[in-house]
Amino acid sequence: MCLRLSAFVAAITFSLTSTAASLPDIKMADTGLPFQKIEGYQDYRIVATHWRTDKNELRYVLANPIAYEALKANKLPMPEGSIMVKIGWSVKPMSTYPDALEADKLQRIEYMLKDSKHFDNNGDHWGYARFVKKGDTYVPYPNGSAECIACHASVGGNDYLFSRFQETF
Repeated sequence: MCLRLSAFVAAITFSLTSTAASLPDIKMADTGLPFQKIEGYQDYRIVATHWRTDKNELRYVLANPIAYEALKANKLPMPEGSIMVKIGWSVKPMSTYPDALEADKLQRIEYMLKDSKHFDNNGDHWGYARFVKKGDTYVPYPNGSAECIACHASVGGNDYLFSRFQETF
């Protein structure tokens, strides 16, 4: 089990490192948030995992050091400069263990930035960015951040975060 977990973490680390090494110079049209804002996100810490049944997608939620410390301490609202990154993968059957699924193709990378000077979408103080994988590159989500804002409004009482810190020990 430990060996399998180590191999999985190594695969995720490789995937994150190879993806983050070449973030394109693109921005969300409505927020101006650049993809390159999260350069180095491969060094962020995983704080949660999710399975989206409607999209058949495995998602990892990572936090920059500011957000990580706040989540770990269960401190809300999150401090200025907090960045939460969500990475979504399609899945495929695991060739070495047929009863399991594993991450396959990277589908999207999204992030939220806590910045009350620049963002105040219904009082949340978060800026949202979504970049969708298209072939060998990424494109800004064409519908803008309105869907992000509307969806996250449902968890306004949790500082607009769906994720909570998932303890590992």
